Amino acid sequence: MNLDLYNTLKLVAPGTKLREGLDNIIKAKTGALIVIGSTKEVLSISHGGFFINCEYSPSNVYELAKMDGAIIMSSDCRRILYANAQLFPCLLIPSHETGTRHKTAERVAKQTGVLVIAISRRRGVITLYKSNYKYILKDINEILNKANQAIQTLEKYKYMLDKAMDNLTTLELRNMATLYDVVNTIQKMEIVWRIGNELNMYISELGTEGRLLAMQVKELIKGIEDDRRNLIKDYLKEGYKDYKTIISDIEQLDLHQLFNLGLISSLLGYKEEVDILDIKVKTRGFRILS
Repeated sequence: MNLDLYNTLKLVAPGTKLREGLDNIIKAKTGALIVIGSTKEVLSISHGGFFINCEYSPSNVYELAKMDGAIIMSSDCRRILYANAQLFPCLLIPSHETGTRHKTAERVAKQTGVLVIAISRRRGVITLYKSNYKYILKDINEILNKANQAIQTLEKYKYMLDKAMDNLTTLELRNMATLYDVVNTIQKMEIVWRIGNELNMYISELGTEGRLLAMQVKELIKGIEDDRRNLIKDYLKEGYKDYKTIISDIEQLDLHQLFNLGLISSLLGYKEEVDILDIKVKTRGFRILS
């Protein structure tokens, strides 16, 4: 999960004062260019405008957005520092945007690394730029529909994971667990983990609208992080990589690779051989004893 994007979405989520101000600008159809952070890099490309240095409020930012220039705010979003500022980023920085406002926003974000928010006057769309990524805020109903689909998928795979873990525990107690049982459980656990991360991104964008969804997700993925770590530690090949590296390697697998159980076993340190998944393995007990 992109933690930087996750934190950015929480900053502009519904229910926050910043989002209230952005929504007011959309309703007024004025458009805006807002820079979050007054670093040296930002101030070096900013010229003209007015030094305001007033407390942030949705009404203040709405009124100041009526002017054509950019608004520069403090990094904690508590103060509006400049209004009607002209930004002159390096023209050599590539941009795929067509509009002047969005082209400037993308270049400023790439050059300074701060969050830049561009609001389209005609389309009423909020676009976030930070460093090299761009994110267009979606309609809340669209996000809720995707989140509801994802929660149903999560419930399905969580049920499958619970069955796989119960079966693995039974086999471990009888010293009958095979490598197949282990990697099959790791696969299900990784899928649940990824769906949970995707849902957390939706929740961060929904803000106050995603409270009930957040409760569901928290309950469904409770304990998954510990089980995920301990399961790898239980069956990691002796003398192979540390478990953190293996978790990272598994996270790099695409969905097609994740369904290749032989590949997962090789990441645990087992050689890719015929019938390798049928060999019996013994647990170190980290998961059961946790």
